[in-house]
Amino acid sequence: MIYLDNAATTLVKPDCVAEAVTDALGNMGNTSRGANKAALSSSVKVLEARMLLAGLFNAGDESRVAFTSNSTEALNMAIKGCLKAGDHVITTVWEHNSVLRPLYEMEDRGVNISFVGMSDEGLINPEDIRKEIRPNTAAVITTHASNLTGDLVDINKIGKIAKDNNLLYIVDASQTAGVIDIDVEKSGIDILCFTGHKSLLGPQGTGGIYVRDGVDIKHFKTGGSGTMTFSHSHPDNMPDKLEAGTLNGHGICGLCAAVKFINETGISNIREKEDELMKMFYNGVKDIPGVKIYGNFNQKQRCPIVSLNIGDEDSGTVSDILSYKYDIATRSGGHCAPLAHIAFGTKEQGMVRFSFNFFNTEEEVKAAINAIADIAK
Repeated sequence: MIYLDNAATTLVKPDCVAEAVTDALGNMGNTSRGANKAALSSSVKVLEARMLLAGLFNAGDESRVAFTSNSTEALNMAIKGCLKAGDHVITTVWEHNSVLRPLYEMEDRGVNISFVGMSDEGLINPEDIRKEIRPNTAAVITTHASNLTGDLVDINKIGKIAKDNNLLYIVDASQTAGVIDIDVEKSGIDILCFTGHKSLLGPQGTGGIYVRDGVDIKHFKTGGSGTMTFSHSHPDNMPDKLEAGTLNGHGICGLCAAVKFINETGISNIREKEDELMKMFYNGVKDIPGVKIYGNFNQKQRCPIVSLNIGDEDSGTVSDILSYKYDIATRSGGHCAPLAHIAFGTKEQGMVRFSFNFFNTEEEVKAAINAIADIAK
């Protein structure tokens, strides 16, 4: 199978990831639950992963990084833990349902939402966010990159706008963590939400949230923490505050190995290869009669995603043909990004999304180009 659905989850991981998970399954105890050798080795490995992620995002104090099951859980923590009735929040039409659905829940509880649309260039204009600021605006929430087109949001400019207006800036880095450089200090990010199973090359069921020191975020859940056993209240210190219950230590070991691989390989080298594969595919299909490509390919940086349609054909039909006739895995339909599809006018047709990974090859890309050319005929 030619796997080009990496924006959903990376299928091919570095060998070290599976090795780390397998080793953990046989040797790891429960983090922060005891002083025996197995428990302590688990605590050390989780701390190592926390430190590596803090370094990857220039987060400074590793205790500001808490582990979650994915970015959806992290975004729920951020949105439900920081907003209250009467608050106003600004977001964009590019957002994933992991942002939209928690926001709609908060809207039912009295939070007001403003949605910024795409500019004439098909991008998110930071100045449009500035125009939506009100006296009761509490936060700005944006994705770092559209999971539909791969286009980037200028988080540096938006972060400055948020800081200048004393607003919380929450960023969904689901598509970018591991392939695009993220510096929470430089970008003025107060809360960063990320998942481990995409470009971070880790196992499913892993992810995390960075919370800037001084940001008030409520508990998402309470329970066992391994500390303060006789207190009626859950610990209020990071990361325990957001890590009630047993962590996915086995998965975190895999994520730790994945981040090591990224650091050793070089995030710029990973990005360069994925970018080359993406551009190769884009240039190979953009002039095929009947093919329509979505997104702005004039950006200096973007995620390795190309979404397209062939004529008026349903995207699901095209994706099925690619799968069953050519053994090429893609993603069709709405991609959990309903407002983006409405903005592009593809609510009914959807799009066929091709997303590339460091372990894909030029031969696979050529096969995908030929398949699109055949289907278009």
